[in-house]
Amino acid sequence: MERGIVATPNLTIVVPCYNEEEVLPETVFRLSAVLDALIADNLIAGTSTMLLVDDGSKDATWALIESFHAANSFVTGLKLAKNAGHQSALLAGLMKAKAYSDCVVSIDADLQDDTDAIREFVVKFHEGFDIVYGVRQDRSADTFFKRATAQGFYKLMTSLGVKIHYNHADFRLMSKRTLDNLEKFQEVNLFLRGMVPLLGFPSTQVYYDRKERFAGESKYPLRKMLAFAFDGITSFSVTPIRFVTLMGFLLFILSVFAGIYAVIGKMVGANVTGWTSLIVSVWFIGGVQLLALGLIGEYIGKIYKEVKQRPLFVIEKDLTEQASNAVQTSLLQDSSPAGQTASGRRYGP
Repeated sequence: MERGIVATPNLTIVVPCYNEEEVLPETVFRLSAVLDALIADNLIAGTSTMLLVDDGSKDATWALIESFHAANSFVTGLKLAKNAGHQSALLAGLMKAKAYSDCVVSIDADLQDDTDAIREFVVKFHEGFDIVYGVRQDRSADTFFKRATAQGFYKLMTSLGVKIHYNHADFRLMSKRTLDNLEKFQEVNLFLRGMVPLLGFPSTQVYYDRKERFAGESKYPLRKMLAFAFDGITSFSVTPIRFVTLMGFLLFILSVFAGIYAVIGKMVGANVTGWTSLIVSVWFIGGVQLLALGLIGEYIGKIYKEVKQRPLFVIEKDLTEQASNAVQTSLLQDSSPAGQTASGRRYGP
């Protein structure tokens, strides 16, 4: 399936939001400026928009989205009925946007990813790439601990055989046909950073400098980062459970040698008795068994979630109808390149 040539593609920027009332006005302002500039340069269609996905926020995030939607013709919104998690919220936005978009850019609301890099994403799309990965070339804005653990995670995933792009999060561009094929993945345990490379379409990378969060607090504390990393590992690799099997085999070999040693000691009359060695061995083997059972349980738990086939998200409110209608109207009209210059749209504070 070849990708059709689109002179001025309709672009949607998908932004998952969770309690982002502090940063959202600046996010909307910057992304509106990016869209306006791209339209002015005839790189994208005048019907291009941004889609803000409220992932069950407890603050005024959705109220802000509705107000921006009323005042800014670039802004559309999607409200999930409850907090579904970052990956599910992102997927909800991608699947909604693909219905009326030629390409979609995903970016977090915290403005740590460089919004200016979106222009280069679109340029790469015009060059024929279906997937453009935003890759951080500088993580100096991160703490030493976060930087070290993130780099360790990428290296671990690679060593486990998972195809993942180093220093890439969820800042990327995807064409419509890649999203159509991503929809075929019926996985409940989402790890988009590992799923997207599996699609295999032409891809490239754009490097940018990582910035500090503009406002608000990080929505990924250590607990969530560890859970996300563990989900990624167990969703894409069976190497950990194979490691447990190997460890069990090695312990079996050691127990055989220990048994031979004990028998020989008995035959020669050596009185080798010691509660310390006995207790240590019992606790060690018991700990390994519990670890193995826990790991096996994790995989079984993922199977349990998959077979139930529950929806990943439930949409409560949808403000994308206007954007979809605008695209349909544009397709019906005889749109020439001269008719797709600067949008002259309003975008608020």
